[in-house]
Amino acid sequence: MALDQSVSRRRLLQLMGGAAAAGTLAACGGNGGSSSSGGQVKVIGAGSQEAGLRKALEEFKKANSDFDFNLSFSPADQLQTALRAQLAAGNAPDLHAVYPGNGSAMSMVQLSKANLLADLSDQAWTQKIPTGFKGAFQNDGKTFIFSPGTSVLGAIYNKKAFAAAGVEPPATWSELLTVCDKLKKKGIVPIALGAQTPWVTQLIDYALVPGTVYAKTPDFDDKMTAGNASFADSGWADAMDKYLELQKKGFFNDNPNGTTYEQATSMVGTGKAAMAVQVSAVLQAFRDAAPAPDDLGMFPFPATDVEADNWIPGGVVVGIALSAKSKKADQVRKFIEYCGRPETVNAWAEAVACVPLYSDGEAKVDPVLKPFLPYLEDDKAVPFMDQRWPNAEVQPTHFAVVQELLGGKTTVQNALKKMDEAYRKTA
Repeated sequence: MALDQSVSRRRLLQLMGGAAAAGTLAACGGNGGSSSSGGQVKVIGAGSQEAGLRKALEEFKKANSDFDFNLSFSPADQLQTALRAQLAAGNAPDLHAVYPGNGSAMSMVQLSKANLLADLSDQAWTQKIPTGFKGAFQNDGKTFIFSPGTSVLGAIYNKKAFAAAGVEPPATWSELLTVCDKLKKKGIVPIALGAQTPWVTQLIDYALVPGTVYAKTPDFDDKMTAGNASFADSGWADAMDKYLELQKKGFFNDNPNGTTYEQATSMVGTGKAAMAVQVSAVLQAFRDAAPAPDDLGMFPFPATDVEADNWIPGGVVVGIALSAKSKKADQVRKFIEYCGRPETVNAWAEAVACVPLYSDGEAKVDPVLKPFLPYLEDDKAVPFMDQRWPNAEVQPTHFAVVQELLGGKTTVQNALKKMDEAYRKTA
């Protein structure tokens, strides 16, 4: 059930920071089924898109009987490799998932620079993209993707597990450690971590860095771009130390590097684990794993003991784009134009628990997002970290070094040194 919650344009703009500071987290995976046996328009989406994309396609087909589609979904790592290879080889699907902004092999900037995406700038909805979001949708002034809105990142938690341990969502880092300790003593895994799935590795860092870095240095990305800052000499080190502290205290499930995203999701849904740090866009998968959707809630994951310094990450969710080589471009363009209608934007955003990109009147926001809205109002939200990274090398390096940290194969300083080296690489 959705809650009528007014979300102002100011809040939406605050979520992304600046015109150039708009992108997304390549953190949405999962497998879906196929739809429509005819297969006229081939569509490949990210798993996190399923509830919204499938609904939009099916609703569009009801009003357009000549439209038929074949729909499948891929985990994020397969999108980054297999789909990227298909695009380069010229045998890509007609419509496919794309990550807004820059920072990954399947990002809008990387694909549009390679001339693999069709220009959508002539569609009316593109004029409604808020100024602060344009960097997520546009390259060289042209719009290449559609996305329904913005997602936040925090802890998805099982209310019954918290109740069994007599704990409430924490507001500070020390409170988080206390909550985890009480859960562990109750025989409940405090935090489910499916680090075998590469994109999951980054999420705890992404939840902590707004507090350990951006609350103190809001212009950190600009300093990095100018060469006046580094990962190694910043609050990133504090975030990674805290990540490892959670592991050393036994607050993760056994063998996180051998646990998948799907397994971690099931652990939280069933109450075997109390929480998982995740993006709101995948909330539906956790609800599907729980006996009842209302068993789950979500709260901002605290990084410091100063409540005012606990900021949140947020970003434009994974979008869709038209392949530049599609032979069904007219049909796909009509569908994307349909997606840009305010009612479709709202329906899709509601289905994937994100804040709509724009709305006629009040937007419907999932009640689970309510604890995050004050952070947007108070300008304490920053874009997902990778959206300002200058290439597609930093993110996979981050995945790898976190797995090495969890496996005891590297140190925080060596991990951050590798990330700094990847950041400075040029094409």
